[in-house]
Amino acid sequence: MEVNEEMEYGSIFIELIVGFLALLVLTKMLGKTQITQITPFDFISSLVLGELVGNAIYDKDITYITIIYTVVLWGMLIYVIEWITQKFRGTRKLLEGSPSIVIHHGKINRANLKKNKLDLDQLQNLIRQKGVFSLREIEFAILETNGSISVLQKSEYSQPTREDFNLRPFKEQLSTTIISDGKVDWGNLKEAGFNDVWLHKVLKEHHIDHPEEVLILEWKQDEGVFLHPMDNR
Repeated sequence: MEVNEEMEYGSIFIELIVGFLALLVLTKMLGKTQITQITPFDFISSLVLGELVGNAIYDKDITYITIIYTVVLWGMLIYVIEWITQKFRGTRKLLEGSPSIVIHHGKINRANLKKNKLDLDQLQNLIRQKGVFSLREIEFAILETNGSISVLQKSEYSQPTREDFNLRPFKEQLSTTIISDGKVDWGNLKEAGFNDVWLHKVLKEHHIDHPEEVLILEWKQDEGVFLHPMDNR
């Protein structure tokens, strides 16, 4: 009994090491050196490959030869897809996807947001990762095929900086989102020091009757209101 258990553990050990080394070699061969290079297709392929190796390791009827065969075969399929996308440019959009402009000349492209299943909260999260804390600062924003976002700021928010002119720095302020996707965040409204009277006044100034007509409304202490209506007007 103990001998059989030792043999079983030994077999799992060998298969695990073989699977690990095979995956490591395959990753190096495919050239995906950074996680940001991985497209949705690569991500799904990695999940499938990991599942294949995982099942193979814990299946008593499968040997390490089968594991190597599985990894090599799947790796070849991925490599062929990579070769096709490099050789034939027209296949890239189908197999890898294409970048999508979600902000164009300061206007949020709601259709592209919906197409990419991206809501405003996720968009704001992505731009904050780029060091931009307000949608008003963005001239162009492009959602890349790997899920990251590229941002081009408006000229008044980009270089040169105050330091270039030997000006004293000032304390930066964070933007507060008051309305998102037509929904008022009453907590943020109160935290900003305003109430519903102020909100309705702002909407009237922009010729808007109801919060449901607003895609995004931000407040920033040093710059005031940034409002983007639903209809991109």
